[in-house]
Amino acid sequence: MSELEVLKADHIMKNFHDPVSVPILKDISLSVRKGEFISITGKSGCGKSTLLYILSTMDTDYEGDLLIDNEKMRGRTEKQLAKVRNARIGFVFQFHYLLNEFTVLENVMLPGLKLNAFPEEEVRQRAMDRLQTLDIHSLADKKANRLSGGEKQRVAIARALINDPSIIMCDEPTGNLDKTNSLIVFDIFKELAEKHGQTILVVTHDLEFASNTHRVIVMEDGKIIR
Repeated sequence: MSELEVLKADHIMKNFHDPVSVPILKDISLSVRKGEFISITGKSGCGKSTLLYILSTMDTDYEGDLLIDNEKMRGRTEKQLAKVRNARIGFVFQFHYLLNEFTVLENVMLPGLKLNAFPEEEVRQRAMDRLQTLDIHSLADKKANRLSGGEKQRVAIARALINDPSIIMCDEPTGNLDKTNSLIVFDIFKELAEKHGQTILVVTHDLEFASNTHRVIVMEDGKIIR
C-alpha cells in the first residue's frame, strides 16, 4: 500500500451555537493513505457524521486544518470547494439519490459531465467502464426507478467513481440494505481498495462491516478514542 497521504485532518474542532456553544468535535486528528479502506464508527451523536461533512468540505465552520492531496481547504470559496468535491471526492450515501427519470448510464455520467474535463463521448465510455467494473453494465439502459435497492447502491458507487476521485466518502452506505446486499457493497469497496488502489472512508453503525475494513476509527463524545 502506498504511503501517500490523500487526506489529513489536523486538530479539527467544531462547536454548535444554540444559543450557547456546545463542543461537537474535540481536537480530531487523522490521516488517510492511498488505497486504505477505513471505517469510522461509534454511537449515534458521537460526531462521526459531523466529521464526515467537514472532511468532505461540505461544512466549513470548524477550527483546525483539512488537507486533501496535500492542499489546504481552509479559506477557499464555496465555488473552489465545489470543484474539489466534484473532482476529488466520490460520495455514497445511505440514500442513493439517483434521478428516476434517467437511465443508469445517464445517472453515472452526471458528475463527469458536470466536471467538464472530458468530451461527452469519453464520459459515456468512462461510465460504461465503471459499470463493467461493478458487473452491472447490463443495467446501463434501465431507468433508475426500475432497479432494486442493492442495484441502486451499486449504481451510486459507479457514479462516485466516474471522476477518478482521490477518496470515496460514504455515510451509512449499507443502512438501507439487507445482509446479502450489504455484503455485496462491502466486497465492492474491498476490491476497489485492494485491486484498484481506491481510498475509501466509511461512516457506519454496522460493526461487522467496520471490523472487516483495513482500519477502524472509533469515536465517542466528539473524540477519537481508538
